Amino acid sequence: MGKLSREAVVDQALEIGSAEGLQAVTIRRLAQELGVTPMALYWHFKNKEQLIIGMADHLVEGFVITEDYDRPWQEQLRELVAGLIKVLRRYPCAAAVLEEVDHITVPSFLRVWDTGLGLAKQAGFSYEESCLISRYLLQGAIALAAGPTDRRPGLSDQDAAEHVRVKRVGLQSLPPDVYPHIVEMAAPLCERGTAEFYDTFGVDLLVTGIETLAARLHRD
Repeated sequence: MGKLSREAVVDQALEIGSAEGLQAVTIRRLAQELGVTPMALYWHFKNKEQLIIGMADHLVEGFVITEDYDRPWQEQLRELVAGLIKVLRRYPCAAAVLEEVDHITVPSFLRVWDTGLGLAKQAGFSYEESCLISRYLLQGAIALAAGPTDRRPGLSDQDAAEHVRVKRVGLQSLPPDVYPHIVEMAAPLCERGTAEFYDTFGVDLLVTGIETLAARLHRD
């Protein structure tokens, strides 16, 4: 076997995390899957904390939206959020990985964050408002990327369908006089629709709110 690359290690770690959950990602397990000794992995990552940071950086690596002052900031903001969701959606464990790290330690994520700050500034928001907007947008994108289902790692299609059915029946069994709307909408609450609708609606919800605030700002 040739020299083990850093990319091969994080790829395998993300595959394990997506299939079995982040708790299954250990140096020992990775070494076993890659056919090397644990010491071979320490060349790239000294501990699991460094490995998780490497996984987070790999998730966003290559995704670049550069500010363009000749294009509407609204258009660029939508591309930023939608693009980040698409990139993170490649691995079901992405949200869990990003929850585990300080985003300041992840160079690829910092570049996305910096672009979000710049676009909010272009829209006319103050520094403080731009910081809040960028945080809401990035956290919203991470949450959307974890959807549209809450499927648990390792479940077969049949088991996943049964999980949804049991959840739906449970909601429909609630007292309708106490929870009338939950009982009425139990099916869409559990099934959540297609990924395309979920993403499009979510991006619209996030960005339209910022566009409305910006319009109000300029009106005042």
